Amino acid sequence: MQKSTALLTDRYELTMVQAARSSGLGSRECVFETFSRQLPAGRRYGVVAGTGRLLEELPKFRFHESELTWLAEANVVDSATIDFLADFKFTGNIWGYREGDAYFAYSPVIVVEAPFEQGVLLETMILSIMNYDSAVASAASRMRTAAGDRYLAEMGGRRTNEQSAVAAARASFIAGFDATSNLEAGRSWGIPTMGTAAHAFTLLHNSETDAFRAQVATFGTGTTLLVDTYNTDEGVRKAIEVAGTELGAVRIDSGDLGVEVTRVRALLDSLGATKTKITVTNDLDEHAIASLAAAPVDNYGVGTSVVTGSGVPTAGFVYKLVAHRDDQENWVSVSKLSTNKTNMGGRKQALRQIESGIATKELLAAGHEVPVGRNVRELLVPLVSEGEIREEFTGSVSVVSAREVHRSAMAELPMQAHRLQRGNTALPTEFI
Repeated sequence: MQKSTALLTDRYELTMVQAARSSGLGSRECVFETFSRQLPAGRRYGVVAGTGRLLEELPKFRFHESELTWLAEANVVDSATIDFLADFKFTGNIWGYREGDAYFAYSPVIVVEAPFEQGVLLETMILSIMNYDSAVASAASRMRTAAGDRYLAEMGGRRTNEQSAVAAARASFIAGFDATSNLEAGRSWGIPTMGTAAHAFTLLHNSETDAFRAQVATFGTGTTLLVDTYNTDEGVRKAIEVAGTELGAVRIDSGDLGVEVTRVRALLDSLGATKTKITVTNDLDEHAIASLAAAPVDNYGVGTSVVTGSGVPTAGFVYKLVAHRDDQENWVSVSKLSTNKTNMGGRKQALRQIESGIATKELLAAGHEVPVGRNVRELLVPLVSEGEIREEFTGSVSVVSAREVHRSAMAELPMQAHRLQRGNTALPTEFI
């Protein structure tokens, strides 16, 4: 039996089901949309990530005996609702932006078409996955831009909880990172893994030289030696003395990286280690990476700023009912009217207007039909049809596909989208 994800949700999702079924409207057909009213302050675009994880969690959203027993004992819902939940299985449709694509204000990145009693239950799961993964991917994409073609690794697992560490590694890879230090992400999603050495390993040995000898003896001269435990310059000299000029790389994890890297590169070259690469870590974000563009850095390792903290402002996605059928089976558009929390009601088609290969607008059109007379790319694709998941959007293959989607989406955006300084959204959203 699969482990259930059904209780990874908010209580009011279940109590709303009970009340809606009591009023006779639980089975009313509805459309829910996941969107952000605005991008995080200063961001020019967002990146959709988490879709594949969401689709893999959906079949696990079932209420088994242990979940039902707890709900009854905790008096969360009544016995009639318990009976409904016992047989719950999502049978509706889900559409979404391709994972890895860009999104903007009001982009309906996930659209759920289902009876209210089914669609409302998925709200928290959808938002918890899509908000975190998309926030990480959006930050990682900016870091990829800053790094250019240089090697970029995600190393943030110890700065977040164990489950989000895997999610962050996946989202970062989709956004262009080359590898992760997280082994579970490698096993679960087929992401390349990497690793260097810890200061603890150096401190374990009687001398830095002994530590380097042990590491080279175990992994060969292609390994990466950590040279800043005591004195960086001395560490570099000892590294080359032990490994020779064919040493794979040295890592620097402290100090003024711009100054340190330049000095270390000159020292390596003077020792004949012209092919030895330099890896830098130490609280890097997109701005720190950009500041090292002119420095002779070969590899970046990014941790905290790509998994948590100010580098990853929330995507701000919300999940709103936008349409439902009335008693005559006609579709009725609905929307919230609260100040600063409004949205356009009704099921929408999402399109990206393209001119000479460059995106110029995000278009939201009422209904399912694509407007004629415009050069557009359709953004919504079917992810789940009558409860059946499209398998091409799950598993490790989907991660590789999403990575290519992201690469294409970034090439399609105008130049101003790739600027790292704070600015307005790269594409306006137009309702047509």
